[in-house]
Amino acid sequence: MTKLSVNINKIATLRNSRGGDVPNVVQFAKDVQRFGAEGVTIHPRPDERHIRYQDAYDLKPEVYTEFNIEGNPIESFIELVLKIKPTQVTLVPDAVDAITSNAGWDTIKHKDFLTDVIKEFQKNNIRTSIFIDPILNQIEGAKKTGTDRIELYTEAFAYQYGLGNKNAIKPYIDASELANHLGLGINAGHDLSLDNIQFFKEKVPNLLEVSIGHALIAESLYLGVENVINMYLHKLKKCF
Repeated sequence: MTKLSVNINKIATLRNSRGGDVPNVVQFAKDVQRFGAEGVTIHPRPDERHIRYQDAYDLKPEVYTEFNIEGNPIESFIELVLKIKPTQVTLVPDAVDAITSNAGWDTIKHKDFLTDVIKEFQKNNIRTSIFIDPILNQIEGAKKTGTDRIELYTEAFAYQYGLGNKNAIKPYIDASELANHLGLGINAGHDLSLDNIQFFKEKVPNLLEVSIGHALIAESLYLGVENVINMYLHKLKKCF
C-alpha cells in the first residue's frame, strides 16, 4: 500500500506572508491526519522562508502518523533531525537560493558524505531516504550509501505527462525495478497531483510513499482539504 504524506510547507509560506500565526501549521497537520493522511512532511530551509526550525519542534508531539523531515544535511539540519528523531529523514541537495528542489543527489560523487550522514541518522533509529533522479547508476550509488529508501524526483514525469507523453513514466519504472532488486524502498514526490498520481502509482511497482504539497494545497483551494486528501487516498487505492 502506498502512503500519502502531506507536505505542509505551503501553509507556512502563507502564514509567513502576513505575519502572525494564521494559518497555523500545527493545526493544519492535525487536520490532515484527521482527514486520513498517513504522514506529514516538512522541508525547513536555512532562511526559514516557509517552515521554521521551531515549527519542527512544535509539530513533533502532534504528528502521530509518519513524520518526514526533508532537507540538505548541513550541520544545523542534522542537529535538528537528531533532536526531533522523526520517522524518516529525506536528504535533498538543495542549493541555498533554490525556490524548490530541482535535482537529485549525485550519489557517486557524494557517496562518502552521504554514507556518513546516513549512518548517524540510522544509529538514532531514523529511517533514511535519498532524493534522486531516475538514473540507474545513481540508484546503484544510493544502495552503496546504506540508505533505507530513495525518493524518486518526479518533476520530469509530471511535466511530460501534462503534455500527454505517458512514455515519460519509463525511466521511473526502470528505476523502481532496479531499486526493488537492490532492496531499496521507494518513495516519490515533486509535482505529483490528482491528475497524474493514479497513473504513476499503477506503473511504479512497490511504491511505499508519496509526498505531495504544492499541488494538494492548490487543489484544496477549489475542492477543500478533506475532500482532496480523500481523493488522493482513493486514487492510491487506500480507500473503500
